[in-house]
Amino acid sequence: MKFAFFKGEIVPFEQATVSIMTHAFNYGTGCFEGIRGYWNEDQQQMYILKLKEHYQRLLSSAKALRIKINFSIPELINITKELVRKNGYQQDVYIRPLAYKSEAKIGLGLHNIADDFAIFLAPFGEYLDISKGIKVCLSKYRRIASHAMPLGAKLTGTYFNSSLAKAEALDRGFVEAITLSHKGNVAEGSGENIFMVKKGVLYTPPLSDDILPGITRLAVMELACRELELNAYEKSIKPSALFTADELFFTGTGAQISPITQVEKKKIGKGKVGPITKQLQAIYFRAVRGENPKYKKWLASVY
Repeated sequence: MKFAFFKGEIVPFEQATVSIMTHAFNYGTGCFEGIRGYWNEDQQQMYILKLKEHYQRLLSSAKALRIKINFSIPELINITKELVRKNGYQQDVYIRPLAYKSEAKIGLGLHNIADDFAIFLAPFGEYLDISKGIKVCLSKYRRIASHAMPLGAKLTGTYFNSSLAKAEALDRGFVEAITLSHKGNVAEGSGENIFMVKKGVLYTPPLSDDILPGITRLAVMELACRELELNAYEKSIKPSALFTADELFFTGTGAQISPITQVEKKKIGKGKVGPITKQLQAIYFRAVRGENPKYKKWLASVY
């Protein structure tokens, strides 16, 4: 990391620091986004995926925490592009905007507490094995219910839940975990949305099953419909249904499209990446790297 946006300006990364007394550090009163930037070597261009949509969601999350971000979406987009240019990476990057209660203050609450906004980025490759698939377990930890937190908000304080599920998976010899909703239906991976393929139809849990309204999730649903002429339905999924799926995969900024080839001790399909997942991966990566003109609207060019 070379530069960050901090306290209203771009500064050397090592200067972007906060006090250990910062409210967000002590109480989890912050929200964030994860945004991918894809480097296209042939075009010598960095494409940032769904930048406007990510900032729309960040503003919504910030509102839930009574955090004021003093920039418009066009301003946030321009700041992000400038920061990416300043860092100068010619490889895929992960961009992390943060809005947080920045005051050094002890005490619960959200009112009358100063807040701030920052962005940093780092080189970022494959978060999960998208070529061979991963083995996942069913977590004992339930996803935080939508009635216990602002629906659709991406809050720093709630991600301890995903961290617990991820740690459990690693402790048990798996790569990731699938959490259940408060109703007992399939919710998410530890931070990723999930899709099930059965008899050529895609299913993904509805928002009412305590899932984050994933931006990559919507992109994949659009690609499935437009490019593969597949129906994609929002439908509650019982844990037992996972074991009879033809294909399973995670979606997300980090996960991208990550095949799941085993749940607990049960192989999914033939225990290999399925044909629909492979097709979606190929279409998705052409789109996000600026190689399909139909999806240029998804992308913000940096150079």
